Amino acid sequence: MSAPLDPASIAALIDHTLLKPEASRSDVRRVCEEALKYSFASVCVNPWNVAEAVNLLRGARSRVCTVAGFPLGATLPQVKIHEAEAAIALGAKEIDMVINIGALKSGQPEAVEDDIRGVVEACHRGGAICKVILECALLAIDEKVSAARAAKNVGSDFVKTSTGFGPAGATVDDVRLLRSVVGAEMGVKAAGGIRTFEDLKKMVEAGANRIGSSASVKIVEEARAACRERS
Repeated sequence: MSAPLDPASIAALIDHTLLKPEASRSDVRRVCEEALKYSFASVCVNPWNVAEAVNLLRGARSRVCTVAGFPLGATLPQVKIHEAEAAIALGAKEIDMVINIGALKSGQPEAVEDDIRGVVEACHRGGAICKVILECALLAIDEKVSAARAAKNVGSDFVKTSTGFGPAGATVDDVRLLRSVVGAEMGVKAAGGIRTFEDLKKMVEAGANRIGSSASVKIVEEARAACRERS
């Protein structure tokens, strides 16, 4: 997959992310204003901040994304479902949920799949898309494959590499692996440690069609500078 070179296309790939627990209302306002300026795909905030982000982005191209079971994935399935439903009721259009990593490690693939299915179905009932976070840095290759297949089996819209709170973020190898498992019909989101235009290009070339980053403005400005140099 070739990386887009124009800044507008790059911005449209990015979930502009603010998931720090200490994020204030002024921080949320700032990232929403940046999303309005750059037309990012979404602003990804914690559930507490969804209502504020929805209000600030009303009528904008950028959607509001939030998380469920974040960042550990170890909450009960019904809690993840409720998180998704409550956020969608507030106006969120995308939900990034964390799989039950412990169940995967324990050889309980049915539990993993059921956990994902509940959130995917809640999202689709509410007209939202669901991205499934695998936290690849904690998984062996066969576990990554198993989790990605589970996400695909239940109709998830994307698989996502990382929370950004794990021991490491996205890698080119993981993106390439996930794309090979889910095929062309699903999305692959690379997140965690993507801080430059070069980082983004590598992930897109490996198969990512969504990028999660808190360095979104820097990335787009670097892309603009690269465009000026070429012209």
